[in-house]
Amino acid sequence: MSAKAVRIDPSDNVATLLGDAAGGEGVAADGVLLTAATAIPRGHKIALAAIAPGDAVIKYGFPIGRATAAIAAGEHVHSHNVATALAGQQAYAYAPAPRANLVPGDAKFQGYRRGDGRVGTRNEIWVLPTVGCVARTAERIAARAGAALAGKVDGVHAFIHPFGCSQLGEDLDGTRAILASLACHPNAGGVLILGLGCENNQITKLVETIPEWRRPAIRTLATQLAGDEVAEGVALVEQLAAEGQCERSEATLADLVLGVKCGGSDGLSGLTANPLVGRMSDRVAASGGRVLVTEIPEIFGAEQMLMNRAADQDVFGRVVGVVNDFKQYFIDHGEPVSENPSPGNIAGGITTLEEKSLGAVQKAGRAPIADVIHYGERVAKHGLTLLEAPGNDAVSSTALAAAGATAILFTTGRGTPLGFPVPTIKIASNSDLAARKPGWIDFDAGMVLDQGFETMEAALIGRLCAIASGEPTAAERNGEREIAIWKRGVTL
Repeated sequence: MSAKAVRIDPSDNVATLLGDAAGGEGVAADGVLLTAATAIPRGHKIALAAIAPGDAVIKYGFPIGRATAAIAAGEHVHSHNVATALAGQQAYAYAPAPRANLVPGDAKFQGYRRGDGRVGTRNEIWVLPTVGCVARTAERIAARAGAALAGKVDGVHAFIHPFGCSQLGEDLDGTRAILASLACHPNAGGVLILGLGCENNQITKLVETIPEWRRPAIRTLATQLAGDEVAEGVALVEQLAAEGQCERSEATLADLVLGVKCGGSDGLSGLTANPLVGRMSDRVAASGGRVLVTEIPEIFGAEQMLMNRAADQDVFGRVVGVVNDFKQYFIDHGEPVSENPSPGNIAGGITTLEEKSLGAVQKAGRAPIADVIHYGERVAKHGLTLLEAPGNDAVSSTALAAAGATAILFTTGRGTPLGFPVPTIKIASNSDLAARKPGWIDFDAGMVLDQGFETMEAALIGRLCAIASGEPTAAERNGEREIAIWKRGVTL
């Protein structure tokens, strides 16, 4: 029996293995029967035809790099014979793509409708420390209050970090912006901002960045001025819980803010999990909901595809600005813009950043880009929004939550236990990972290969709505709830 491989686009000169192929074994790829020259692991690429040195290697219908050596048909195509073609900043031209015909969905979930009209997927109390010095104090308050309030709220959670002091300028502004935006989240019925008293990130300055409409749901405590700071903090959390009582009621996809993210990707991520999530993005956007996509360094090499989907010339210019600013950020630090993929990505079959990016952007589906927002800002428009943030899983997922995502679809080919402030639904790109790590994975997108996208899209919508209605994710069951803040600039 031959091994199987998939050619994604008719113009591709490589195909992706769906399972391991032994050296000398036949490989069936899009009607072409090849013989694997050497052993090729699942998720890696096989050449469909001879590729000369310097020629483009094509996958997804786009170049993913250039051959560094002659590659024969049937040969393993990977980092030993392909290199990136990415360089620094670029000039881009707006070439608007035809608008896709997107179909709204009629799925419903039970959410918490707030007084401002937003809908949360959880009713929790969050404890946000202004500075790392009170991180453990925040955890003690959350643990004691959580036990006292069991059954009255969905949880009490402290989101700790090491920052808030010895920061200056843009670095401090970024920390403050993320915390202020988290404090506005609809999944939090109330927020306790816990400070020390002497830190750069002063409580008063932080509260000033929180909109006035949200401040009634905020309490503050400076621990240097408190007697028993834990007891006082618990009392404030209990006040917030009493004032933030809310019952679940029917909501639709128009009420959802969906964050999309990939981490620990492999060669199948762009074939299964990411395009499946792209269908979810389109369904939510077409229904009048909001979708957030980020990881700016992981769209390098595929950015023109997104730019061509900008809603207008202004949005196009802002996409260009975010992309080139991020490239300059790399250049200013003496790093190549192509410093990606990770060792795990490479082991999983991803060869260059272009290949990783072309697979990753599929999470954004086909909807027009309606808006571009900067790190720490909150989503404002319906449809698809591009959010400025790094590719790092924890930093970018925190940015998605702070921007307003009430659920995150997180695709992975290698697996990760990480969870974030909002329900983080882990979607495996391959069934092997889903079977090996049921304690991490919420959904097996590897089944797309057998059951097709339509069947699995319906299954994923059902899973998303169940989780949005209160069913815990694997990360929530494991107590994996954390934030990470993008650190920039000087540390005093």
